[in-house]
Amino acid sequence: MGQAMLGAGGSMQLARIFGIRIGASPSWLIFLFLLIWALSGFFESILPDVSQTVSYATAVAGALLFFVSIALHELGHALAARRAGIDVTGIDLWVFGGLAKLSRDSETPGEELRIAIAGPLVTAALMLICGGTTALFAGDATPGELLSGDADTNPALALVAWLALVNAVLLVFNLLPGFPLDGGRIARAIVWHFTGDRARATRFAGRLGQGLAWLLMGAGLYLLLQGDGLGGLWMLVLGWFLSQGARGAVVAGEFSRRIEGVTAADLMDADPITVPADTTALAAQDEFFADRHPLAWLPVTDQTGRLLGMLAARAVEDAVAHGRPALEAAELAEDAAEAAVTGDTPLEALLSSEPLRRLGALAVVDGEGRLRGLVTVDRIRRLLATPV
Repeated sequence: MGQAMLGAGGSMQLARIFGIRIGASPSWLIFLFLLIWALSGFFESILPDVSQTVSYATAVAGALLFFVSIALHELGHALAARRAGIDVTGIDLWVFGGLAKLSRDSETPGEELRIAIAGPLVTAALMLICGGTTALFAGDATPGELLSGDADTNPALALVAWLALVNAVLLVFNLLPGFPLDGGRIARAIVWHFTGDRARATRFAGRLGQGLAWLLMGAGLYLLLQGDGLGGLWMLVLGWFLSQGARGAVVAGEFSRRIEGVTAADLMDADPITVPADTTALAAQDEFFADRHPLAWLPVTDQTGRLLGMLAARAVEDAVAHGRPALEAAELAEDAAEAAVTGDTPLEALLSSEPLRRLGALAVVDGEGRLRGLVTVDRIRRLLATPV
C-alpha cells in the first residue's frame, strides 16, 4: 500500500468517493475469492452455533470490509495529496493492497510526510473504532479469546474483532521503514528534511526496503521448511514485491542524482525556427510546414522576439482549406501559456510535463516573455541516453 506516480493500467471501477475513482485489478478479484474461502472456514470454526450460510455471509462481509479498510487508507493518502495541490486520478485495489495514483511526487519533505502518514492515521482510527466496539460489547472476553473460539461470540462481534486485528496488522506492516511502504516514505521524508537531498533520501529508503524484502523472503523460506507452504509462499511473494518497489526507489534516486541541476536552459535549442507574426497562412504552409519541420506547431513571435503563441500545422491547413489563406500567424496562433517554461525549469519538472508529452516541445521564455529557445522531447531523450 502506498502512492504511485500516474501511470497506465486497466482496472474496473468499483466506486467514486469525493470525485476519486476507486478501481480494482483482476488480481483483486482472485484474492477476494481466496480470502472469502479462507474466512469461511475461520468463522465457521469460531461460530459453531450458527449455520454455514451465516458463517459464509460473515466471511463475505469480512473480505469486503477488509478491502474497504484498504480503500479508506488509500483515500487518506489521496485527500492529503489533493490538499497539497497534487492531482489524484484514482485508487486501485490489487492483490497486495492498494495504490493511490498521483500526478507528481512530493516537492518538500513536509509534503511527503503529510501524504505518507495520512494513510496510517486512517488505519489507526479504524483499528481504534473496531477495537473499542469489541471491548464495549465483548464483556470480559478479550479479542484473542473471541477470535480463537475460547469465548462465546456472535457473527457481528467476531467480524468487528477480526477487523480490529487486521487493521492493527496493516498499521504495523505499513509503518515498517522500507520503501515503498508508508514507513519507508516517512523515513524518506525525515532523511530528506535533514539532508536537503531528495535523491539521497530516496536511495536510503529504497535500501531499507530492500533489506526488509530480504528479511521477509528469509522468513518465507523458513516457514516453507517448517511445513507452512501457504504462509511461506505468501511471505516469499510479498518480499519479492517489496524488493521490486525498493529497487525502483534506488534506481529513481540514482536517476534524480544524475539529472540534478539540469534545466530547460541547458537542454534548449537556442536558435529555434520561429514564424513572424505577420506571416500569412499560405506562406506559413509553404515556408514552415509542408513536411519541412518535424513539429506539429511552431512558435510565433513579434519583431522584439516576444512569444505570441503557437501556430499549429492543423490551423494553417484549415485556414487555407476554408478559403482564408491571408489570415496572419498571430491570428491563428493558440495561447502559449501551457507550452511555455522559463529557463530555470528543472529537467525533473519537464519529464512530468503533460504539454511536453502532448506537443513534443516546449517554448523557453525569459521574464518578459521573449522566446529564448525550444526544449524538445528528442533532445531530452538524447540526454538521457547518453552514458554517465
